[in-house]
Amino acid sequence: MRIVSVAACLVSIALLAGCASKQAKVDPNVKNLSSPSKLSNTQQTNAVRSFAPVREAKKPKVKFPETPSSSPLARPSTGKLAGRTIYVNSISDIKLKPGEVVLTFDDGPVPGKTPAILNTLSNYGVKATFLMVGSMASYYPGLVKQVRARGHSIGSHTFDHANLAKVSFESGKSKIRAGEKALAKAGINAPFFRFPYLASTSSLRKWLAQRGVTVLDVDIDSKDYFKDSADTIVKRTMARVKARGKGIILFHDIHARSVAALPAFLRELKAAGFKVVALKSNRRPSTGSSLQVSSLIE
Repeated sequence: MRIVSVAACLVSIALLAGCASKQAKVDPNVKNLSSPSKLSNTQQTNAVRSFAPVREAKKPKVKFPETPSSSPLARPSTGKLAGRTIYVNSISDIKLKPGEVVLTFDDGPVPGKTPAILNTLSNYGVKATFLMVGSMASYYPGLVKQVRARGHSIGSHTFDHANLAKVSFESGKSKIRAGEKALAKAGINAPFFRFPYLASTSSLRKWLAQRGVTVLDVDIDSKDYFKDSADTIVKRTMARVKARGKGIILFHDIHARSVAALPAFLRELKAAGFKVVALKSNRRPSTGSSLQVSSLIE
């Protein structure tokens, strides 16, 4: 009997070890988060990398929830971080004062991560502008609508995140239109646009301006696309914000590290006395002649 019991124990230990070896490694930036998403971490990473979303969802191994109010990643501000709202008809309307910043998020929407960022923004009472890739928006129209319902502005970022500086003028227009069409299917008439990789051409800028679309450039790049810790992202971005004093900040709503960094970054902004300005459009894209390119780069 003792020999049988020992054998049974050894088999059980072997099975447990086998199961443990198959467990996914949890991203250290989100290891304390605990609500399911539609896709696994691997699927989301691959989908964002190729901008061709995976349609077959499997049981997630790593979970990316909306940040709960009880989470240390979502401690609400006790003061007012939100600044004024700028209603944009043209680039001349976007004049930031010292101490004012605009938050922008590129490349989404992505299940789990985008809702978590929305929750954090709500906890701090601030609004942002989301520049969405059309292929992601077409696969997750519900997230597009959720961003709008939470009071944020939405712009386009082409359909497939192509480098428009490396394609023909006609191809560039086609890719931009495809991105706008994807957003339109979700009920969004996007008045803002950002060039992928910030790679623009003068001809495409002029064409966008003639259509009444405001191009948002970047003054402060968080560089959250590097595989750094959330703490490193916060320190690097705050250093650039303080050095510049104002500007349009670039983040991405496709990285877990960005989700983890945002609450601390907003706390740092408030502590340093900055205000987050919201951008709202007063017009729909239409034929026009004035150049509307938002760039605070000196």
